[in-house]
Amino acid sequence: MGRTGHEPVSDAVAADPQRWARGWRRMLLAAGMLAYPFVSAVGVAQYATGAKAVVGYLIVAGFCCCYVLAAVSAVQRARFRLRLLLGAMTVLFIAQLPIAREFAFFLGTVIVSFAAGFFRRHAVVIVAAGALAAVVVPWAVPSWHSGPGWFQAIAVVFTAVTVYAFSEMANTNTALLAARAEVARLAQEAERARIARDLHDLLGHSLTVITVKSGLARRLGPSDPGRALQEISEVEALSRQALGEVRAAVSGYREVTLAGELARGRELLRASGVVADLPTATDLVAAAHQELFGWVVREGLTNVVRHARAAHCTVTLSALEVEIRDDGIGGAAAGGNGLTGLRERVAAAGGSVVAGPLDPHGWQLRVTLAPTDGASA
Repeated sequence: MGRTGHEPVSDAVAADPQRWARGWRRMLLAAGMLAYPFVSAVGVAQYATGAKAVVGYLIVAGFCCCYVLAAVSAVQRARFRLRLLLGAMTVLFIAQLPIAREFAFFLGTVIVSFAAGFFRRHAVVIVAAGALAAVVVPWAVPSWHSGPGWFQAIAVVFTAVTVYAFSEMANTNTALLAARAEVARLAQEAERARIARDLHDLLGHSLTVITVKSGLARRLGPSDPGRALQEISEVEALSRQALGEVRAAVSGYREVTLAGELARGRELLRASGVVADLPTATDLVAAAHQELFGWVVREGLTNVVRHARAAHCTVTLSALEVEIRDDGIGGAAAGGNGLTGLRERVAAAGGSVVAGPLDPHGWQLRVTLAPTDGASA
């Protein structure tokens, strides 16, 4: 059954809607952020020598390791571990400030971007604080002989906004894939329910007719072999028809018409010895309702033959209503599979089903559809 209006969802994506978020796009962005620690290393080379420079490079290496572990923790949703690693990265950033000076704020850019992406509620405060520190600290430390760190502040804001936007896009796509996977699952369930309902309705009716006609042929055999042979021939034809209907139901293409079901029902009631009062014309029923009313007639007459032990059955039609009455001992249980499937069909068409005993005896099945513009009961 196709998903009209939707692109196909692959089995792998349907099974794991987080796949996009953990895919190469996010890994590429995460790897790109490692450029900032290397820019910080340029500051180490510019401002430090000897043991101080070694410490600066070790801080850069340690920062990169913490960043990689933090990225893995973010994918695994390990928020406590992520906070610890962000704390460690912040400590390394502060330790780098005396060594790389304003270049250390490129480490801060990574921290701010990372924190803003995963602590969204405080993202504005985090970015604002990071940009303000990047501007003020280089200017406020006299020994650095540097003015306000406008470039570093711009890097903080631009990178944080880019990471935040990408994270929003990734989350939106993840939610979209999850929704599409759910739609595909619901479509599969609906298709299974449709096949089960159709098979019940089709086979229930066809097997009932075959059973009735087979019994009639058995009773006629000793006294009227010719008539019995005719009934058996009809049973064979019905069996072939039922097989075709089952195949059509499974493939999703079936044709049920009101006129056809009335004709079959008339023959079924005759073979069962029930006097039938069925309409001969269906023109008053709109074409859009013919198939649904056909299903109603099929289910109703099948239940009359199966359960009612009736002598007389009447079907009445109007533009928006079909009613089946018999004078038997009672119809199918209200919670039976056939009536349950019929209620689902009618509910989908915006109608209602009334099924229950009549006073003093008999059974009634009535389906009523809501009127539309230009239609009346």
